[in-house]
Amino acid sequence: MRTSLPMENLDTCLDQVRRLMAEVLSETVLGRLADHSRALTGSGKMLRARLLLRIAAVRKIPRPAWLSAAAAVEMIHAASLLHDDVIDGGIIRRHLPAFWKQRGIAGAILAGDLMLFKALDLLVRAEETRLLAELIRHTGTLCDAEAEQELLSRGGRTAWAQILDVNRRKTGSLFAFAASAAAGGDKSLHRALLKAGYALGTAYQLADDILDASGAETAAGKTLGTDRARRKNTAANPAPPKAAAPARHCRELRRAALAAVRRWPEIHATLQDYCRQDFDPVVEPMLAGRTNKQKHRNGGPP
Repeated sequence: MRTSLPMENLDTCLDQVRRLMAEVLSETVLGRLADHSRALTGSGKMLRARLLLRIAAVRKIPRPAWLSAAAAVEMIHAASLLHDDVIDGGIIRRHLPAFWKQRGIAGAILAGDLMLFKALDLLVRAEETRLLAELIRHTGTLCDAEAEQELLSRGGRTAWAQILDVNRRKTGSLFAFAASAAAGGDKSLHRALLKAGYALGTAYQLADDILDASGAETAAGKTLGTDRARRKNTAANPAPPKAAAPARHCRELRRAALAAVRRWPEIHATLQDYCRQDFDPVVEPMLAGRTNKQKHRNGGPP
């Protein structure tokens, strides 16, 4: 029996998430920046929200909880991109000039800080204390990994295991939150979904490392080559011996994510659908050093 969220319903849910993000930001000074509203809230892949929404549908999580959690995790991600572009000197994001290029470095930093606060406030309003605590923890893990990559390992040669660990914490953290947010009180399922989310997030970052090193900016829609320019250690340039080719390891992580939830047939089928319909169409072209030139489903560049 089919249990996964139909694509047309997913489209509707994602539109609701985008509207909530826009409503929350409209309460701030960012709401007056109409020319940037779509770039800040609705033109990305939304892979984290897609993951959360698909699992929430199977778990029959009440609408206010999944809506707030999906909007919050996407706002945290959007805030991190604002800061990343400043740090890396990226001048293009989602086929448009990066926010800092139009509003200045200070503007991008402040806008990112504001989005971070409003994301957490969303879960406070929804009275989702457990999810709030988890999102704070996962966001802290993300920031810690980013700081380690910048302050401790940049400029040297880093072992493959350390690169994987940084990628797991840096990008895997928000995927882990998204996957586990709908677990409810089932502790075993929560642990399994955390494992699956971390695996998928790590795989995504490996693919992004490859894209940055060998992709085409016009197709990617963002500035590439910044990792090498800033002597950042990534999966594209690990110290030998290389434990596994990044592309092969990425696909192994995808299989590990599915294996983590095999005990729950409905969740397993849902995660398979997520990989086939949402994750793979974005990640596989990145592994080839390119991006899908066609728009990702639900609009927006991949």
